[in-house]
Amino acid sequence: MAELAINGGKQTFSDFWPAWPVYTEQDKAALIEVLESRNWGGYPAPNQKAREFGEAFAAAHDSKYGICAANGTVTLEIALRAAGVKAGDEVIVTPYSWIATAGAPVTINAVPVFADVQPDTYCLDPAAVEAAITDRTRAIIPVHLGSIVADLDALMAIAEKHGLTLIEDCAHMHGAKWNNKGIGSHGHLGSFSFQSSKLMTAGEGGIILTSSKELEERCQAHVNCGRKEPGYDSFEGLVFSGNHRITEFQAALLLVRLQAMESERKLREENATHLSSLLTDIDGIRPMAKDSRITHQSVYQYIFRYDPAAFGGASRDRFVEALNAEGIPADGDFYIPIYKSPLFPISADRFPAIRERYGDRIDGSKIDCPVCDKAAYHEAVWLHHPLFMAGKKEMEIIAEAIGKIQKHAGELSDD
Repeated sequence: MAELAINGGKQTFSDFWPAWPVYTEQDKAALIEVLESRNWGGYPAPNQKAREFGEAFAAAHDSKYGICAANGTVTLEIALRAAGVKAGDEVIVTPYSWIATAGAPVTINAVPVFADVQPDTYCLDPAAVEAAITDRTRAIIPVHLGSIVADLDALMAIAEKHGLTLIEDCAHMHGAKWNNKGIGSHGHLGSFSFQSSKLMTAGEGGIILTSSKELEERCQAHVNCGRKEPGYDSFEGLVFSGNHRITEFQAALLLVRLQAMESERKLREENATHLSSLLTDIDGIRPMAKDSRITHQSVYQYIFRYDPAAFGGASRDRFVEALNAEGIPADGDFYIPIYKSPLFPISADRFPAIRERYGDRIDGSKIDCPVCDKAAYHEAVWLHHPLFMAGKKEMEIIAEAIGKIQKHAGELSDD
């Protein structure tokens, strides 16, 4: 008789996981307030709610300035432009992320250079970054991935040594801290997303953090069609840009969500810590390494490493299929290497600056990031953050399901 649910056995968990996004009567009231005010849009920029939220979010992350924008993709582009990155400049990026991380330099006609990730964190490897620097390198974009913060001490030291701009991609890290200082405030600029799946969401939206007044002014101008308005008009030169403003509805919702950020973050951290303690006892399962310098952990996605040798040789994807069948929502290919993504068909006829380094197109088969490839296709298993809004009992059920699959691995077959 089959034991695993994938083969018709009894499912480990058949209840409901917490819903996402969450909302309260306070969220509704905030939206109605904006509705009735008839002041809905992003102009004049920053508008009232956007200004208030930008200041509050920056303060919560130990940064001086917060510049709201339409989404977390354009915030990366604006950060690069504000930092003075130009056509043909090189930007070192992680390959293990959403395409926006490498797409931002492409969009401004700069050149993404992929450096591999570390095997125990899946974050940008400082040694690989150092090896990738050329006389054309202008910036580095590390991603704080899933629940883990990139080594900001090492990366900032490299940036300072070579005179580079460090832009933190913090799309996963609302409320996190490194050495008791907010994520997004360690580099020269930090970029956050408020897209629907994120830890804080208004459906869409983004924000840039910086403690540089000049960078803040340039970002504000880039958000607002290139306008230089009072409060962000003291920098030299003119800016060509577009409308990247956030609406007052989004900013109002985010102001309410910000009040819940720390309590939600703390709950997810407690549950993730408990789950990690349980998974270390299961052969073939290794939680990601949590650096002691992560003093407040945010859990956007919880990632662990899977070893097929402990599961009868079953592939990672087959294991993920079995885990889903047990009632535990999980992904294996949540991210694939950016350079192999069908959403990243970058060719020189559209983006001519890449030609010198890549030829006619960026060909993923010619890019060597073996740690990233192994994580993406064979090793990484991703659990979604709403699971960590449950309780310790549910964490024990997750571990029970994984242990069940390991115990009955003989039932798994990729045939």
